[in-house]
Amino acid sequence: MSTVFRGLLQKVGSGAHTNKILSRSEAATALDLMLTQQATPAQIGAFLIAHRIRRPTAEELAGMLDVYQCYGPQLTPIAAAYPTLVMGVPYDGRSRTLPLAPLTALVLAAAGCPVIHHGAGVMPTKYGIPLVQMWEHLDVNWRSLSLGAVQEVFARTNLGFIYVPRLFPLVTTLFPYREQIGKRPPLATLELMWCPYAGESILAMGYVHPPTEGLIRGALALHQVPRYLLVKGLEGSPDLPRDRTAIIGTQQPGQDYDRLFLSVQDYELSKTNAPLDATANLGLELVSVLEGNDTELARSVIWNSGFYLWQGGVCGDMATGMALAKELLVSNKALDQLIAVQAAIQRVSGSLG
Repeated sequence: MSTVFRGLLQKVGSGAHTNKILSRSEAATALDLMLTQQATPAQIGAFLIAHRIRRPTAEELAGMLDVYQCYGPQLTPIAAAYPTLVMGVPYDGRSRTLPLAPLTALVLAAAGCPVIHHGAGVMPTKYGIPLVQMWEHLDVNWRSLSLGAVQEVFARTNLGFIYVPRLFPLVTTLFPYREQIGKRPPLATLELMWCPYAGESILAMGYVHPPTEGLIRGALALHQVPRYLLVKGLEGSPDLPRDRTAIIGTQQPGQDYDRLFLSVQDYELSKTNAPLDATANLGLELVSVLEGNDTELARSVIWNSGFYLWQGGVCGDMATGMALAKELLVSNKALDQLIAVQAAIQRVSGSLG
């Protein structure tokens, strides 16, 4: 048992009127002791559920993010015309709407805008479809790649994926606790903010509950992150919804935090999200979009990609971004990007074998 951790647990786990907020360094110490298993399972479980009930602070999340940045892998900068978009997508996946991130990433990469995803496999509490599985429906397997191999693919194709169980196994020691306590711990918010890239980037994160927006903003301010996007997106992801007005917070260097409100009706789209149909052949559905076919999923991808092409600096406004996204799909340039990623992974896998 860690007596140091016991003291931190006592601060977090006391009653409503007696609990104490951890300092940034104390929160970092708590996470470090949990990741390195110096805290016992009983201590870890108690801390995670107590921290969820009490709710974290921005300073505590900033301290925990310090630990992720200390231990976590990072891709090194590549030459690119635009900042790299790092997408913080909930690790427990999607269960109702189809994830747009892989198709969006292919569209952006085809336009010269690099994209990095990160995540794990199927996880509690939602047990939804994770990004790594979505990529596998496109015949792209990131799970076995070393960090060096991912770096090479990223440099060649503008696309990278940090598969956490392979490249950041230390954090996976805490994954089973999510199932055991039956709730997302505050670590789930931490994962959204993590940036496994050492170059100029734009963090794009999703959220559901309004208080989460404030927590993330506060933590990133303490980390002096100059540029990011916060999207009240589909199932907590940074995918823009179509069935309601998309609410997006934008932080630009040297500017005040601002909000955008985007409605599909202003861009002649229907208010229909692409559903996640378990009976469909998902791979064919995804490839159909890349072949330029006009489907509801394709319209969602154009809506989502247009926004990120605009915010990434490729286009000057949303309408121009959507037009470019459609062109990249219809011309099969996004499909060519997928083929390039498949070939790059085959090349690095062959050299490793």
